Amino acid sequence: MIARIWHATATPTGAEVYQRHFSNAVLPELQGVHGHRGAYLLQRAAGDHIELQVVTLWESLEAIKGFAGESIDTAVVEPDAQAALLTYGTTVSHHDVIIAAPEPPGVH
Repeated sequence: MIARIWHATATPTGAEVYQRHFSNAVLPELQGVHGHRGAYLLQRAAGDHIELQVVTLWESLEAIKGFAGESIDTAVVEPDAQAALLTYGTTVSHHDVIIAAPEPPGVH
């Protein structure tokens, strides 16, 4: 499995807008791509802005190409997302997932 990681910053209001965009536009698109294995939207307060990190999980580099195209290191940032953000990475990093520990049974 491969983790695809991207970073951005936003105002608190922009972070809320991006969260809605991620839920309503990004996730449905990802879920339709063969080989997509999950996604996380992470955030943390950093002074007067919010740092965002998106981690998507993929079965292979070929699966990532199904979402990102041939240039897999280029971030896919739609205009609606760009409008909500202060800054955003134009590239992503890819990492091999060495250990994945699923949630233990009975934990919610």
